Amino acid sequence: MKKRVLVIEDDAAIRRGLADALAFAGYDTLEAANGDDGLRMAVRTGYDLLLLDLVLPGKSGFEILAEVRTTRPTMPVIILTARGEEADRVKGLQLGADDYVVKPFSVKELLARVEAVLRRSPERAADVHTIPFAGGVADLSRMEVKFDGGKRCDLSEKEAEILRYLAGNAGRAIAREELLRRVWRIDPNKIETRAIDMHIARLREKLADAPDEPAIIATVRGKGYMFVPVRRK
Repeated sequence: MKKRVLVIEDDAAIRRGLADALAFAGYDTLEAANGDDGLRMAVRTGYDLLLLDLVLPGKSGFEILAEVRTTRPTMPVIILTARGEEADRVKGLQLGADDYVVKPFSVKELLARVEAVLRRSPERAADVHTIPFAGGVADLSRMEVKFDGGKRCDLSEKEAEILRYLAGNAGRAIAREELLRRVWRIDPNKIETRAIDMHIARLREKLADAPDEPAIIATVRGKGYMFVPVRRK
């Protein structure tokens, strides 16, 4: 499966050049031209690496980076900075960026850094956007469940986010409080955790996951919920 790169860059020529170079190298790309759209895509869409300009209209690259590190702490991020802006590079690295590229840059250098960061990150929790399960597949880019027999079922935005987070941490029990922090992005003390159970119940129903013996989203007594990966034949 192709790796997907999200490019957040307000300069149209640079953004198009980045997208073309990445596509030619075999990557899928997503694009955002300002900080507000970029932030929304960075926390809600499925991708494997973020290329992030720091100076943007709307939300700044620093604000986006901080939010990504809160909601998707393992996401690989490469920042794009102007020549001579050493303070910005240092701040970006301190906020958790994996690497940086200085403008103007060569395509060869950019692709080398993208490949290097992705190679260094295989142990990170996956940021998935296509999730196979027994009987079908969840396509989070389209926010729908597709069953092998042809039936389809829409997912709500929150259901897709829950499923993405659970599947990205497959095999690990996720506490309700962690889901509230990472998916809802709120303090667990400010909402009844029963809300998680209600969303999980609806999600299981849409996945045709038997509530009495769930095989896709398992309940781990005393800990929370765990996505159980299924090998498809």
